[in-house]
Amino acid sequence: MSFIDVIKARAKKDKKTIVLPETNDIRTIQAAVKVMEENIADLVLLGNKDKIVQKAESYGYDLSGADFIDPDSSDKLEEYVAILCECRKSKGMTPDEARELLTKDFLYFGVTMVKAGDADGMVAGACHATADVLRPSLQILKTKPGTKLVSAIFVMVVPDCEYGANGIFVFGDSGLNQNPTAEELAHIAATSAHSFELLVQEDPKVAMISHSTKGSAKHADVTKVVEATKIANELYPDIPIDGEYQVDAAIVPSIGSFKAPGSDIAGHANVLIFPDLDAGNNGYKLVQRLAKAEAYGPLTQGIAKPVNDLSRGCSAEDIVGVVAITAVQAQAN
Repeated sequence: MSFIDVIKARAKKDKKTIVLPETNDIRTIQAAVKVMEENIADLVLLGNKDKIVQKAESYGYDLSGADFIDPDSSDKLEEYVAILCECRKSKGMTPDEARELLTKDFLYFGVTMVKAGDADGMVAGACHATADVLRPSLQILKTKPGTKLVSAIFVMVVPDCEYGANGIFVFGDSGLNQNPTAEELAHIAATSAHSFELLVQEDPKVAMISHSTKGSAKHADVTKVVEATKIANELYPDIPIDGEYQVDAAIVPSIGSFKAPGSDIAGHANVLIFPDLDAGNNGYKLVQRLAKAEAYGPLTQGIAKPVNDLSRGCSAEDIVGVVAITAVQAQAN
């Protein structure tokens, strides 16, 4: 079975309720139909039911079996207004402001559903920027207890690949933190390792990526990665984390053994932690497009309940995969 087939099978064993707010996008409708056909999760689609169903039928899709909630007429609206006001009381949010936000911005309504326990997770981002998806998540759900930093990963599934975990990698941070400090990189490494273990069900081997391998170059950017590796090893001694490595030294056994002899991680890494968002984001896109890899994400780490972002270039099948992943994360929660 492929990675995503295994994830779907795990999701089916303990079905969770996932809310999809972007019902104006046909990809969301296509994905919803597929999720229901495969019995991956229970879905809540936000918006006017008649308009959504009409749009689906115009493309030949049947949304029978989905639940619909129109924020404007929801009997939960006042309950959610109270929740949102409580979450934003330090900012002085009024009930009128909360009501306006919940009925005009479905991302806020969806996240509040998750906060209230009426849904187990949310997937959005097909037609919203990452900041738009994460803003309500951080304002309402907050961070998971003990979490130092919210970050974002991609699960990369590379076909016909002997590296990583049979071609499966986690790339982080590839979607959120622009230029993390050494300490932030260390936290990203640890949470990414836990995400790899949860989703791939194999032992993580984390490589801290740089343009240098074990001192082959000197630069402030290299120093940051070296420091991040040291901090990670001190804070998370049970997680195998090493660096600094160039990508080839991290994943290719022959090059890893040559450039970093004696390392258990060099040449065998399956979690790659990039020094900044420029490297991480472009790295995943290169692998996705040139190696024809499946890219699932950006998957958020560190939020109290699972809310996952999508690339705006995603396909309906990508959305299905992220719904399944979100359901598995909700099971772990």
